[in-house]
Amino acid sequence: MSRTALLVMDVQPAVVARYPDPGYLPRLRGAVEAARAAALPVIFVGVGFRAGAPEVDPVNRMFGGLAGRDLPATGTEFHPAVLPLPAEPVVTKRRVSAFAGSDLDLLLRAQRIGHLVLAGIATSGVVLSTVRQAADLDYRLTVLADGCLDNDPAVHEILVGKVFPAQAEVTATDTWSRQPV
Repeated sequence: MSRTALLVMDVQPAVVARYPDPGYLPRLRGAVEAARAAALPVIFVGVGFRAGAPEVDPVNRMFGGLAGRDLPATGTEFHPAVLPLPAEPVVTKRRVSAFAGSDLDLLLRAQRIGHLVLAGIATSGVVLSTVRQAADLDYRLTVLADGCLDNDPAVHEILVGKVFPAQAEVTATDTWSRQPV
């Protein structure tokens, strides 16, 4: 029997600051609290690089500008409204997908986790990339539609309404939080 885990992705202070939505963090915190109350693993995933960002190729359109820069973010800093507990795993990724350059798949398989509940910023970034890769890795998926944010509301709506349902169940945080499975 596989277990369920909630992935909280890229909810880092610098990212949250670029996506102003006063209701987002309380919704996400509710989902995290529901997962913890149900004894489901909560795994925090953040993007981070070593000093000088040696993992970044300057030709990478998204991260190339970071190459050679000394960056303060390590991938382990999360917004104070939603922080990992000491025993909760923190995964540092090196690209957009939660799996890219991280040990997430190893961590999930070692804990026999086969169902991922996804929340994070941005819908068209980490959530989209993680849905696609997790589906290819045969994980069962649930996306918390209002547990994700995007700078473009139309893109968010297309993804949660039309794209994600092909590979994941899509639901609201309050609906999932009432019965987290």
